[in-house]
Amino acid sequence: MVPLRVLHLVGSATDDFYCDLSHMYAQSCIQSTVNPSRYDFVIAYITPDRRWRFPKSLSKEDIEAAQVLSVSEAIQTLLKESIDVAIPYMYCNLGMTTYRSLLDLLQIPYVGNIPAVMAISSDKAKAKAIASAAGVRVPEGQVLRRGEISQLPLPVVVKPTDADNSLGVTLVRCKEDYAAALETAFTYSEEVLVERFIELGREVRCGIVVQNGKPVCLPLKEYRMDAERQPIRTYENKLQRNDRGNIELAAKDSIDAWLVEADGDPAVARVWAAARQCHRALGCRHYSLFDFRIDPEGQPWFIEAGLYCSFAPGSVLTSMMGAAGTPLEIFFQDMLQQAMAE
Repeated sequence: MVPLRVLHLVGSATDDFYCDLSHMYAQSCIQSTVNPSRYDFVIAYITPDRRWRFPKSLSKEDIEAAQVLSVSEAIQTLLKESIDVAIPYMYCNLGMTTYRSLLDLLQIPYVGNIPAVMAISSDKAKAKAIASAAGVRVPEGQVLRRGEISQLPLPVVVKPTDADNSLGVTLVRCKEDYAAALETAFTYSEEVLVERFIELGREVRCGIVVQNGKPVCLPLKEYRMDAERQPIRTYENKLQRNDRGNIELAAKDSIDAWLVEADGDPAVARVWAAARQCHRALGCRHYSLFDFRIDPEGQPWFIEAGLYCSFAPGSVLTSMMGAAGTPLEIFFQDMLQQAMAE
């Protein structure tokens, strides 16, 4: 059997944060899926100056030793590499749209959603508008630019419209904190979403994987929350910098997050139904991932879409698939085959 030529598209054309985030997830995936008899990995690494490298690995030494290429030179390299399928790990807006479009232009199939879907889902206000039109509950909200004032009564959640990992997100309970929350959010985006705060019942993530053409819901992941001490999830709950300055996943254990047993939990069926509606309404393919707030009455409210999967052992969809009985190597293989079949 001839190994598949798999392109790992890594880095960011925007800033060091997204570049480091991409590097973390891609390196973990590559280390966990190495199988020379089945796969021949090619790494393309893009830095914020929009230069390309094709390093042998994602080690610092190999990245620094790799030749620096312009976009046109990189395209010629990609054409010569005879890539069978690609996995994009670029989480900046350009990475989710422009660089996926480049793969389309070069007729390189890739795992994950198309640029138009990524563009919509990465804008929290647009994603919620589409979900709402499909019949999914969403918190009432307003999009603001600098100088504009929201008319929503407190408490509200203030967040950048197009930043991930809870960057710039603040819960505002009193008007004295409102201006600072807006300023924080505006450092990450030109537009800010102010939305009604849904009182805490539970907070969960729902993953969907397309199997045989149908969206299949996976075990929910629930996060430990506290109405007083931790009413919303923040950046610190998701990512952190280690002593070497590298980004890594915030430490989690079974006390902080756990997979929900579907039997006997009425919220599961409700979240699954809402997630399927979101998946179809947004036009997702291969997989999707959605965050929901479950209010004290047990009703789910759509918070945001995160249409990413790094295939790293610590990534959410990987853990959900494992709980559903599918190990990483099979999940990885199935997604590559599905992308190539399309």
